[in-house]
Formats: sequence, structure tokens, C-alpha cells
Amino acid sequence: MDWTRYAVYWAPEGRLGALGAAWLGWDIHRGRAVNPPAANAPKARRYGFHATLKPPFRLAEGRSEEDLAEAARAVARSLPPTPIGVLSVSRDHGFLALRPSLRDPVARAAERFVSRLDEFRAPTAGTGRRDRRFDGLTPRQRGMLLRWGYPHVMDDFHPHLTLSGSSPSDDLVRKAGRHFDGTAGAERSIRDVSLVGEDSDGFFHVIEKLHLGPPSSG
Repeated sequence: MDWTRYAVYWAPEGRLGALGAAWLGWDIHRGRAVNPPAANAPKARRYGFHATLKPPFRLAEGRSEEDLAEAARAVARSLPPTPIGVLSVSRDHGFLALRPSLRDPVARAAERFVSRLDEFRAPTAGTGRRDRRFDGLTPRQRGMLLRWGYPHVMDDFHPHLTLSGSSPSDDLVRKAGRHFDGTAGAERSIRDVSLVGEDSDGFFHVIEKLHLGPPSSG
């Protein structure tokens, strides 16, 4: 399939992943709809249940998907399994998300993917100072957008798994708490991440799962 953009996500599998797919109505691993979704979040649905490590980007001219995949595998091999603590339903920055209790280990992993895969990112078009994407950003975030193609990376990275659009209702917050009850509160580590691609309809699919750490022997 020809992908319009690529990204690196932590896309949970197992019970948590199944709950996330049911909540948003899109199974990013199988590339199919899960109907009816538990929440009405059409924008979040397209991206699938995930935490972003390398934000979506268009592939640079002259670079291939296999080049990108090999580089992503190398970054994954250089990283240890990453503890995230426990997840909790949180309403923050205007939307609803599952947020891990540990930020720094995930931030270090995300920084490595962002920086080491940047050579594969096509230059961001239209980033003049009057670009509306600068609206509401701090000077540092504007610098991140210009340098890395996205404002919320490096020091401004806050890991989360998006569950809603903007301004979620109190009822939706309670519904999310019930939906993820019994799974979100467990101590977790990220052991695999995924190279993902966006299809022509704007939905993301897992292209390849990447194991963190060196290949196991035997």
C-alpha cells in the first residue's frame, strides 16, 4: 500500500489494545473498523489507539519505506524496554487521554526516534511566521515545529494515548474510567513499538512491529 505519512507509535496489544480499539472504533493492528465505537471521537479514531513517539511525517524525496524501516529497527534495538508506570484517565490540554505516571523513560525513547529518523522526514511546507500552526504555541514550541516538524517533541513531549476530541464531557470522562477499569492501573513497560502508515482515507495501520532491545539469542 502507498502510505501518505509514516510515524512511530506505541500501539498496545492484548487486553489494553482491544479496549482501546473498541473505544475508538479502529483496530490499528488489523487495519479494520470496530463498530460501534464506544466513544464518538472521529479524529482520534483515524490515528488508532496509540502513544506517539515519532509524529506523523511525509517521506523525504529519494528515501524508501525499507530505508525508514531499517533505521527504525536500529533505533528500537538501541533502546531497552521502557517503563511507563501506570496509566490513568486524565483530562488535560483540552482532551481526554490515558497518561502514564512515568514520563522521562518514554521521553528519552521518543527523543531518539524523533532525532534519528528526522533525515527521512520531508521538509515541512508552509512554516512561515504567519502560518496558523504557530497560533497558541510558545516560542520554544515554534522552534520545535520549525526544527522537527511538530511542536510537542523533546522538552515539550508528554506521552499519552488520546481518547477524545476537544472539550470532553464529564459523562465521557466517567465512561472512559469504567471502560478501562482494571487494565489502566497496572504497572507497564513498553517492549515493542510500531512503524505505522497512513492510508489514503487518513487511517493509520501498523506496518511493522519493532522489538526494543537487541534480538534475543537462541
